[in-house]
Amino acid sequence: MRSAPMAMLCAAALLLAGAGAAPRMGAVDDQRMRDAAADPANWVVNGGDFAGRHFSGLAQINEQTLPRLKPAWVFDLDTTRGQESEPIVVDGTMYVTSAWSKVFALDAATGRLKWEYDPKVWGPAGARTCCDVVNRGAAVYKGRVYVGTIDGRLIALDAATGKPAWTVDTIGGLKGAYTITGAPRVFNNIVVIGNGGADLGARGFVTAYDTETGRQLWRFYTVPGQPGKRDGAASDDVLEKIARPTWFGDRYWRSGGGGTAWNAIAYDPELDRLYIGTGNGSPWNRLFRSEGKGDNLFLCSVIALDARTGHYLWHYQENPGDSWDYNAVQPFIQADLTIDGRVRKVLLHAPKNGYFYVIDRETGKLVSAGPLMKSITWTTGIDASGRPKEAPGVFYEKAPFMMLPNPAGAHNWYPMALDPKTKLVFVPVREAGAIFRSPKSFEMAGEGMVNDALDRDAPAPGTTLPVVPAPQTYLLAWDPLTQKARWRAEGGGYGVLATAGGLVFQGRGAGTGELLAYRAIDGQLLWRHRLPNAVLPGPISYSVNGEQYVAMASGDGAMSILFSPSETASQPGRIVAFKLDGKATLPPDPGPLPPFNASTIAWPAATVAQGRAGYELYCQRCHGMLARPSNVLPDLRRSAVLADKDAWQSIVIGGALADRGMISWKHVVSPALAEAIRAYLDDDAQKAKAADAS
Repeated sequence: MRSAPMAMLCAAALLLAGAGAAPRMGAVDDQRMRDAAADPANWVVNGGDFAGRHFSGLAQINEQTLPRLKPAWVFDLDTTRGQESEPIVVDGTMYVTSAWSKVFALDAATGRLKWEYDPKVWGPAGARTCCDVVNRGAAVYKGRVYVGTIDGRLIALDAATGKPAWTVDTIGGLKGAYTITGAPRVFNNIVVIGNGGADLGARGFVTAYDTETGRQLWRFYTVPGQPGKRDGAASDDVLEKIARPTWFGDRYWRSGGGGTAWNAIAYDPELDRLYIGTGNGSPWNRLFRSEGKGDNLFLCSVIALDARTGHYLWHYQENPGDSWDYNAVQPFIQADLTIDGRVRKVLLHAPKNGYFYVIDRETGKLVSAGPLMKSITWTTGIDASGRPKEAPGVFYEKAPFMMLPNPAGAHNWYPMALDPKTKLVFVPVREAGAIFRSPKSFEMAGEGMVNDALDRDAPAPGTTLPVVPAPQTYLLAWDPLTQKARWRAEGGGYGVLATAGGLVFQGRGAGTGELLAYRAIDGQLLWRHRLPNAVLPGPISYSVNGEQYVAMASGDGAMSILFSPSETASQPGRIVAFKLDGKATLPPDPGPLPPFNASTIAWPAATVAQGRAGYELYCQRCHGMLARPSNVLPDLRRSAVLADKDAWQSIVIGGALADRGMISWKHVVSPALAEAIRAYLDDDAQKAKAADAS
């Protein structure tokens, strides 16, 4: 598909003209949100503005002043659990969320606590999450703060006091491992929230509520439910006419189907519509989900809905029949591009599957798609209709297949950013592979991950598995018109922020982390500052009393729990703000981990193997692959209770720590299997202790 030079984005003039404007005081209303780009002193909308560009028009911090950038203040949170919140700043007050769906209002200039709200999430709800009890932020509108909770509630708080105005249960008795980790989206007296849980057997939906009363206005399910049963939702007709014919058998609706909308929800004020990004299937493997056939709409799709009614307008499916956890929930950027001589309203999207998409927001038709990675194994390209040309054997039904990218994705939920001056999109990319091979059979495993795509059995004798290349991470400056990288900065990291100061900020690290600043025009690393904790969400920028700040939540979470083992102890999560000539002192790096609590028991090999299989099924999504965690949650090989059989059983089977999210697993784990898991961990601890001593 042909492209012409990029037109100036619609709001660029407003951004640049308003860069020095004084902030308007008062409640956040619809007009103020539409004008957010012209008010860079504040950060009133998730993504910085409705377009979701993660761009700040402030330029006080620039290449010349950058050496003076120092910590301004630090606010310690009350947990070591994951931190993924994008703060909102309104007239000198920062609203930020934390693990377990807590909300904090801080003085944005000093970090002083104004109020906090604890929704007192039911501890066992933490076991429903695939990737820790995180929360990605709140929304502020007309004097209220809106937040979703891990246990499925949507709560409206008074912005001045933090006192609840109303609470609704968005799950409402539905069966499944439903959670909320995403930030609500608010506009036109409507607040919209999606749900998570596809990895544990949930069915996706988004729901709109009245901001004043909490009354439900509409709901849209993203995949079909039980045949013959209508949901009384805005999605009923389109699911029957368009989606259900792409599903087969009865497994999908009995196991939830997936397609959860847990992150990407964007409002388009020009067209008065919503764009929803949907997640992976449940179970992962289409062979067990849909008899190995069908596109399984609307998994891994972008769906456009009428914002007032929730009625379907169009969809674009990025991964038909998804069997690889290639969800499409990564944040969108809305832009206007000049293509073939005419301006087109487009969505820019970089999902997990390794491609960068330009999609027409009016029609849902693909404009272009380009590979972000040098090597993508699952497809040989995207055809003229927008459908991927899948590689032979990619559904791994008969033989193992090495997938690039792996289920963590080339680009996960971390925000990318658009700079209207360079006209580049800055995308954090991770290039890593995984071997998919299908087990002979699969059954749902209670609260265990429904990851039936990675066979836990040893390969058959004589089987040669594909080689998985070493992972790489980097930051790309991507031209959405040419679908090519303008520059690449090695090392990479997580969420990004672009600024009018000609800079791109990015957080990085697992365990200990850093904040980095690159020059936007060529990717040269100009500045870095070590932090005690990783930074996963994108930083934000705002100003108070004429001083520009760059702030972010810090603390491991999400997929780093699985894929980023750390050799340092955890520290509390923090909100950290920088400014020119800041005077704050950051806490020291975390100390060493406690020693391995290994016994001298010679465990039978069969018991250890049984324990490893149980650990992979039930434990590793929180405590780390191969028992090597990021230390957001404890390294069980170092746990004080590992050597005590009775204490171990009281936790795993008895639920002694259920209030902290460590539920009793007696519904799927027998005491014998619990002991086998302890044997596996102790055996590994013995080996690790011996290796340390050698």
